[in-house]
Amino acid sequence: MGANSTVVFADLTGSTRVFEAMGNERATDTVTRLTQWIAGVCEAHGGRVVKMLGDGVLAIFEAADGASATVLELQRNHQKRLQAWPAALRMDLQIGVASGEVLEVDGDCYGDAVNLASRLSDLAGPGQIWATESVVAQLREGEVRHRSLGPINIRGKSEMPVVHRIDWQEELSEFLTMPAALAHTARSQDSSFGQIELAWLDVRSMFSAAQLPIHLGRVDEAQFVVNDPRVSRLHARIEARQGSCVLVDVSTYGTWVRFHGSGGPSGEIALRRDECVLHGSGEIGLGAPLSDFSAPTIAFNTTGGNLLLSRRDAR
Repeated sequence: MGANSTVVFADLTGSTRVFEAMGNERATDTVTRLTQWIAGVCEAHGGRVVKMLGDGVLAIFEAADGASATVLELQRNHQKRLQAWPAALRMDLQIGVASGEVLEVDGDCYGDAVNLASRLSDLAGPGQIWATESVVAQLREGEVRHRSLGPINIRGKSEMPVVHRIDWQEELSEFLTMPAALAHTARSQDSSFGQIELAWLDVRSMFSAAQLPIHLGRVDEAQFVVNDPRVSRLHARIEARQGSCVLVDVSTYGTWVRFHGSGGPSGEIALRRDECVLHGSGEIGLGAPLSDFSAPTIAFNTTGGNLLLSRRDAR
């Protein structure tokens, strides 16, 4: 493979929970079957599987269109499969795609694109595909729906690459507005998001629109750290998009949002790989509903902001 190779890293998330539920032998068989299926889809689209990494697959493609066709088929077919699985046994796919020079040595491959695809897979979260701008630039116009997430901070890189999220849903309504009371409020104001303040226990941080996206999570790599076992390593992402502040759940156990004035616990919005626009002030619960008094709860307050509350159905 040469300088224009495209690297795909597809990883199954939630396998630890599956091993606990099924036991080592059955879980190992399930994960093996899934990774073999992933490898088969890659090869069917002209990719070459370099290696299997436990619950992940690393493949290289000569062209970005073969890689994009692969990741779309993987997400679409895997999500159909998951609908029939018990919730405790579901392992979502999170996929990273990057293009660049790849050096092959003794059957393994190295290079910035390989490292970047792996990191994007980690950051993307369950059920998502993240690709570098260099990948998107090679695709024909209209070939794949995607949305720019802007420059993303990648550990070990001095420059922040521009990253796009690829929309794989075949029938995707742009936004579903909910609930009606909050949607009605949207028509009363049309302002642009400026900054968001986050507070948890004695930690308080302010982020401007220019500083986004950021991650909320349990590890130091997150820009806002919440150290609680119910919080995923990288649990949720906050990004600035078209003048709005958007919260995106990328966790295992979900994120809950309540806006001040929304009527208490009944006004909670559950996000499971969904997203909503943050406006005004309220609370964000990570890994547990806000109605659970012990939930790790972040208070937020936005300056400006579009009052349209939206939710993307990622199922």
